[in-house]
Amino acid sequence: MNKFVFILFIIVALTAQSQSKTRILFILDASNSMNLKWENQSRMESAKEILNSSIEELRGIPNLEIALRVYGHQSAVSNTSQDCNDTKLEVPFGKNTIDAIKKKIKFLSAKGATPIARSLEAAAGDFPSNEGRNFIILITDGLESCDNDPCVIAQKLKEKEVNVTPFVIGIGLDLSYLEKFNCIGSFTEAENKKTFKNVLTNIIDKALLNTTVQVNLNDLALNPKETDVSLFFYRAGTQELMYTFTHTLNRYKNPDTLILDPSIKYDLRVATLPEINQKNIEIIEHAHNTINLNAAQGFLKFISSRSSYNVKYAARVFQKDKNDNKTINHQELGSTEKYLIGSYNLEIFTLPRTYLNVNINEYKTTTVDIPAPGNLDLKTAKLYVGQIFVKRKIGTYEWVCNLNDNVRSQKWQLQPGDYKIVYREKGQFTSAYTNEKEFSIKTLNTNYLKL
Repeated sequence: MNKFVFILFIIVALTAQSQSKTRILFILDASNSMNLKWENQSRMESAKEILNSSIEELRGIPNLEIALRVYGHQSAVSNTSQDCNDTKLEVPFGKNTIDAIKKKIKFLSAKGATPIARSLEAAAGDFPSNEGRNFIILITDGLESCDNDPCVIAQKLKEKEVNVTPFVIGIGLDLSYLEKFNCIGSFTEAENKKTFKNVLTNIIDKALLNTTVQVNLNDLALNPKETDVSLFFYRAGTQELMYTFTHTLNRYKNPDTLILDPSIKYDLRVATLPEINQKNIEIIEHAHNTINLNAAQGFLKFISSRSSYNVKYAARVFQKDKNDNKTINHQELGSTEKYLIGSYNLEIFTLPRTYLNVNINEYKTTTVDIPAPGNLDLKTAKLYVGQIFVKRKIGTYEWVCNLNDNVRSQKWQLQPGDYKIVYREKGQFTSAYTNEKEFSIKTLNTNYLKL
């Protein structure tokens, strides 16, 4: 293989018996392909480094036993042959096995085949009993190279009441071929050693804590389809930020699983538009927790289809039924943004201001198309003090802008409509010299006005 992927399987034996003890069996790939480079090391050296640091962090944890099985390290593979029985339990379960595992890892060399299925099948017998919680974490750089099918073995394990969940960490490659692992479970990806270490730590945390959380951002049909927003978990009743995540759907379009400390309560802020807040969330220990939030969303598209390229508007978006008129977003012309469903007010910074009410519907795009402006080209014989007003209804005029009383030539882009200029000569100090002039603006036309 010329591509590299780490595949981590957690095989969890769930029983109704005592769960006072936790066992983790690490299965390490020492096949010949592990000699290929990854970043600045071989795959094998990288795997050794990550595994060593991970098990060191397990030292001293009560009621925990770890063991090591290796495959591909006893017989060299050739162009004509490979040893598909090359799998061995190198360090069995027991107390204080970390040093023995690290010593065994230190002297391992990669040279053989990739008998994943036979290693999984043999690993089922590595556990001294079914009591407690039994886990297997398999680290490998490739697919099965022998004649057995890991999916068949996985099914056999399930029939023995062993549930299989894989975690696949891909390094810069197309993982579409890994769909064959659908028979076992889901998988995830990483692009470098740091990400791989983080995911491995996350998996070990799941094995030890067995407390998980998923956040469902539900649509109107209560399906958790919304995603790609930031999640902020605060200690309940405070501004102490405990965790930050980008909400993600896995390859099976289910919300990703999170690990949170179950000993505290949380306030959750979800960065939708507008944001969603959930207070005083309690995490149940040793269980899978689901936080359900109503997050049905649609889109607002803001355009001015007939305007020239140099028109730049922005829209202030705020909720219609809120008394505080708090700005939710400042949306630029030409953009499409996602909002929770509902009714919104828009204040669009045209000249004059444009005010609209829009409804955002689930999975739909509401398009606001602002009329293209026209131009007012104003020239004056003298300097004038004055203001421009737009006619809203009979006898009602709304202020648009002030004249610059220091220049004799001015230009504006104005929305189509009827207008009036109220002005007087700058050097006159009597209101009786007030004048007014009405004019109209049409889309994409220029009105040349002289005073």
